[in-house]
Amino acid sequence: MHHILHPGRVLWGTVYQTSWRKCCTSFAKMMQAVCVDVPGGPENLLLRTVPRPQPKDGEVLIKVHATALNRADLLQRRGLYPPPPGESDIIGLEVAGTVDTLGPGLKQGWRPEDRVMALLSGGGYAEYVAVPEELLMPVPPNLTLSQAAAIPEAWLTAFQLLALVAQVKEGEVVLAHAGGSGVGTAAVQLVRLFGAVPIVTAGSAEKLKMAEELGAAARFNYKEENFSRGVQDFTGGRGADVILDCIGGCNWEQNVSCLATDGRWVLYGTMGGRAVEGDFLGKLLAKRGHLLSSLLRSRSLQYKADLVQAFSTRVVPHFSDQAASLRPVIDSTFNLEDIAAAHRHMEANKNMGKIIINVIPQKQETQKQ
Repeated sequence: MHHILHPGRVLWGTVYQTSWRKCCTSFAKMMQAVCVDVPGGPENLLLRTVPRPQPKDGEVLIKVHATALNRADLLQRRGLYPPPPGESDIIGLEVAGTVDTLGPGLKQGWRPEDRVMALLSGGGYAEYVAVPEELLMPVPPNLTLSQAAAIPEAWLTAFQLLALVAQVKEGEVVLAHAGGSGVGTAAVQLVRLFGAVPIVTAGSAEKLKMAEELGAAARFNYKEENFSRGVQDFTGGRGADVILDCIGGCNWEQNVSCLATDGRWVLYGTMGGRAVEGDFLGKLLAKRGHLLSSLLRSRSLQYKADLVQAFSTRVVPHFSDQAASLRPVIDSTFNLEDIAAAHRHMEANKNMGKIIINVIPQKQETQKQ
């Protein structure tokens, strides 16, 4: 009779007890993550306790040991590059760590404690991240997890641009702008792996020297010389067969000038501006040039899965083969609580290679491996 006379009170009690149980359960599954409440500068990056994600069907929960910075992270922090619909609002496009929890419906045989690296659409600046199993790759045995964190986004981007978009052929000359960046250092090594000839631009003697050590056949300081003339001289006037361009607007005239007839100009960023003025189309048409563009983050899961599979087969073994012909280039490392300093370092454009964020401090990581 009590239940009939006071349904509201009994219902409230049930809801309260259920909510309390959920609260306690959630409290036991929290994590540290970097959040951005208001778009802006690095000072707006806040380390906060948030609910830990749970793996959905076909997903694996990774305990993150390290993540790495990308230019897209800076744009997202400023509110200029939001995550795709349905993806985590937490910044971070790549991680390396260990398998923590297996979601339902997995098909690929991952096991707890497996060392993995993964491509993300978001969520990397955190202690845990849930990832579709198709986007996981085994960490090469000779690499630490901090080193492995430098691979997924930069190397998959470079591999996509070279192998799938430009379809680079043996013997072709490939000009990579920003040769000291994460994508640039990966591109130089991949071009060599594919039997083509890498040449680069960069803004300092130190970056050019590093590119040379990685295998660049020619190097041009865009701050001190006209790189178009340098490319023409190097190729005997034929020009570059492929240009990997993350700069955009301010370089268009030199790019068209040094592009080979029927060459492929692959645009994947606009760090040097989006606007183009002048006879762009006419000059590109005269070269019969192919202007291609590509982004990776907004691609479908199936596209990314196919990309990861191809990269895992064609490239990953070369990180640990006898010659160790490929290596991730790491500029510096920061701990998660120093994420703002890491962003400032990238914005100063002084990094050569990847900036790594250790979610688990390196000493702890070494002890656990």
